[in-house]
Amino acid sequence: MTRDLALYPDDEIGNTLWQMQESGEDLINEREIEFSVLFPEQELALKFGQLLLENNQKLSFTPSEAHADLPWEITAYPQMPVSYENISSYQELLESSAAPLKGQFDGVYFVG
Repeated sequence: MTRDLALYPDDEIGNTLWQMQESGEDLINEREIEFSVLFPEQELALKFGQLLLENNQKLSFTPSEAHADLPWEITAYPQMPVSYENISSYQELLESSAAPLKGQFDGVYFVG
């Protein structure tokens, strides 16, 4: 199968989705996807978490040892169809919402 760069752009998300497609994973049905955002202070992370909760988002809040200057992690777990547009749009929303709270997007994780 030839890769359609409109569906699977040549970037991290597009490459991951293309690999999933090629390995036969179901990208049509909704699934839970993890989006991680790191914060320098617990209070800022909690404010971001509250914003997500007010928008009916499932989340977790944990200390993080990945980056010494960003020790608090909020992970959002939205259910969505697996498409480049859905994932990149949600990532952009998180990044713009986290920026005023000094949050830094840390990645998207696809759970089986």
